[in-house]
Amino acid sequence: MNEVRSRKLEVSWLGRIGYEQALARQDELVLHKVDAPEAADHLLLLEHEPVYTIGRTSDQSSLRVAEALPHPLVKVSRGGQATYHGPGQLVGYPIVDLRTRGQDLHAYLRSLEEVLIIALQELGIPAERKDALTGVWVRGRKVASIGVGVRRWVSMHGFALNVNGNLAPFEHITPCGLSGVMMTTVEIEAGRLISVEEMSGMVAQSFRAIFGYPG
Repeated sequence: MNEVRSRKLEVSWLGRIGYEQALARQDELVLHKVDAPEAADHLLLLEHEPVYTIGRTSDQSSLRVAEALPHPLVKVSRGGQATYHGPGQLVGYPIVDLRTRGQDLHAYLRSLEEVLIIALQELGIPAERKDALTGVWVRGRKVASIGVGVRRWVSMHGFALNVNGNLAPFEHITPCGLSGVMMTTVEIEAGRLISVEEMSGMVAQSFRAIFGYPG
């Protein structure tokens, strides 16, 4: 068995928690993983209280009027422009050792997209990529956003999949800096009710398969 496939993964469903609380947990796990490469990788799955975030960029135009946002704004160390997190959205934070995976950030992003595409296809949703854009799309509408960061090639931040939440908060920003983008949810595209926790199980299963973890 090769080094990647012998890696352990611990999946945690954290429920609904604040952004700062989740960020502190990520920081803790990343620091431990950097110092202890033999430790398990982690996948934190959760919902956030309403919050906007923006990555490390000098271009803040995707916030539009930051002072007028209806929810708090947090500036974070991931890449990318502004996005919204809130109830009804499945957020995933993989703490993955990319030192054993070729240290290829582009390949890692494509793998995260594949995780979500496969999970959505299990529901009969024709999810796909768009050329030159990071994220997951359905029928021209964006259903998931991805923004990651790394510390000494251990990943943090991750993906946000709109499952059944209110999309109105996205109207206060330019999501991911993409003018004219239309957001959607899993529930809209599947045409049936689905909970965030139910979706989390499907995504966790897909994550294990795409990244080659046992179990």
